[in-house]
Amino acid sequence: MPTWSQGCDPNYSPCVPIASDVDCAGGSGNGPAYVEGPVTVNGSDIYGLDRDGDGVACE
Repeated sequence: MPTWSQGCDPNYSPCVPIASDVDCAGGSGNGPAYVEGPVTVNGSDIYGLDRDGDGVACE
């Protein structure tokens, strides 16, 4: 079963929820969803979680 069908955005691994906005936990973002890192960016970083562009978000 594809990851997206489980409520996860296919651009990230492990699971980053599909939401109107996702921020790194412990950061200054306002959610509504948060993710603990590190998270690998497998496609487009649609939530802007990979600040330095190295392919690893919320590090």
